[in-house]
Amino acid sequence: MTNLNFDIITLFPKAFDLINNSGVITRALEKNRFNLNLHDLREYGEGSYKQVDDKPYGGGSGMVLKPEPIYKAHDSINKLPNTKTLLMTPQGKVLKQPDLLRWSSLDQLIIICGQYEGFDERVRCLADEEVSIGDYVLSGGEIPAITIINGLTRLLPGTLGDPGSLIDESHNSYLLEYPHYTRPQIFQGMRVPDILVSGNHEEIKLWRKQKMFERTLDRRNDLIFKEDYKKLPKSKRIKEDSNEMMKFRIGNGYDIHRLVKGRNLIIGGVKLQHPDDLGLDGHSDADVLSHSIMDALLGALSLGDIGKYFPPTDKKWKNVDSLFLLSKVIELIRKQGWEVNNIDSVIVAERPKINPFVELMKNNICKILQIEDSLIGIKATTNEKLGPEGREEGISCHSVVLLEKKE
Repeated sequence: MTNLNFDIITLFPKAFDLINNSGVITRALEKNRFNLNLHDLREYGEGSYKQVDDKPYGGGSGMVLKPEPIYKAHDSINKLPNTKTLLMTPQGKVLKQPDLLRWSSLDQLIIICGQYEGFDERVRCLADEEVSIGDYVLSGGEIPAITIINGLTRLLPGTLGDPGSLIDESHNSYLLEYPHYTRPQIFQGMRVPDILVSGNHEEIKLWRKQKMFERTLDRRNDLIFKEDYKKLPKSKRIKEDSNEMMKFRIGNGYDIHRLVKGRNLIIGGVKLQHPDDLGLDGHSDADVLSHSIMDALLGALSLGDIGKYFPPTDKKWKNVDSLFLLSKVIELIRKQGWEVNNIDSVIVAERPKINPFVELMKNNICKILQIEDSLIGIKATTNEKLGPEGREEGISCHSVVLLEKKE
């Protein structure tokens, strides 16, 4: 049983001999997966010379295909119930993979191949759709027609030995296909990625999804950012995929606490002595450095802030060591599959001097986060007696965190 009938109206039937030497497409034709009927337009020409073209009204260079032969050829074709007529023209809508998917459910596809300088405008009335294969001009519609036959036939059941090979192909999901490798494992110094020979199929699947997105961003970001794509339901899924596959995430954190009497002054787990015996007021120990890093970590993954996890209304967090809270936050971050790439923090305080204690603070933070000290930078500055820090009403800290997705 034939799945799809192609009826081609063309001045050059021999151009389609190529299909007889096209691998899987030829085998599909031999197995009647599709049927190819060629209609020589010359046979429907007028007069003893079988004329199919004429000079255009109004003058101009070149010849234009006449309407009568094309209409006769089209009328001669036995139309099946589920059929469409395509007109190959540079003025048509550019062919996309979803078009092939739509047409694969048809019983019949009639393709009219343009030629010369074009065709009489009235030929357009025959077409259900006008199609181009790109923003350039060819000498005729035969190559575009062969392109459609090839692309569409591949989608027909039984054409490809492994139907699964269609799933991740370029343009099927508005992403380009991931890179492929075969033997040898090392060729001219170029090595197959270790993940592909690891045998871990889940990791391989994630790697391929990431490469599809990266390759599309690099080579064809118009596929992702074009307006019609953004309106498609698939765009939401791709957006979710891109967030999932994004290798780096940046978070910003900020905290400020008031300086008051009767409180300890603890920053980065280090107990400091203020000249006026002031400390930081807060529900916990009010460690602004630890708090700002926690907020940056949570913010990088859109997980909220520390108030969400350690609310000041909960008595169990009263005067708690903020380094303990930081250990809980990094535990959450790692459960999400992320690691700290680096941290940069700036403490703003008029007094006391912070710089002598920076290394000790770094050691405390690194120990809790289980990272090397080279991955964290802590700086201290005054506010030149400006603002709440400059007036010694409080101490603040700004932190930026870069997270990296674990492979």
